[in-house]
Amino acid sequence: MACLDSGSQSDALTPLNQFQDAFMLKTLKDLFDSFTGDSPDSSPRAREHALQLATAVLLVEVMRADPAIEAAERTAVLAALKAKFALADDESDRLLEVAEQTAKDAYDYHRFTNSINASFTHEEKVRVIESMWQVAYADGHLDSHENHLISKVASLLHVTHREYIAAKLRAKC
Repeated sequence: MACLDSGSQSDALTPLNQFQDAFMLKTLKDLFDSFTGDSPDSSPRAREHALQLATAVLLVEVMRADPAIEAAERTAVLAALKAKFALADDESDRLLEVAEQTAKDAYDYHRFTNSINASFTHEEKVRVIESMWQVAYADGHLDSHENHLISKVASLLHVTHREYIAAKLRAKC
């Protein structure tokens, strides 16, 4: 078994090792930025797509919270996306498809709510919560998992409890 000698610590300071360390840190930062959508190189169009996806994923999560996904819920998600982003039918269908896959791979909501918090006005965030309620009520009943999810997302979007309840009542009517 080989032992490290005292001279091996000085190798950590060589220009090659410094370059490798800097490259690895930049690569890790780029990877993190790609997950959060905070890349400074992102075009406005790429940022808009990331925002559309973040919103769509939250709506899809409401759909997935119900044990039985109904066609009415999919229709409500598509209607909300078309209304919010003025999308054509094929664009909203594709966005929903990508959002469903992204939702399956996601491990939390922070990535999506951070993007929305950075770009949406407070009123737009309340409308996202209202759209989530519309998806939850689309099948005619409210599942407890849907209720919990919307409550959690409302908190992450800094929507007050009063606004959360008002959005729920508007969506229910």
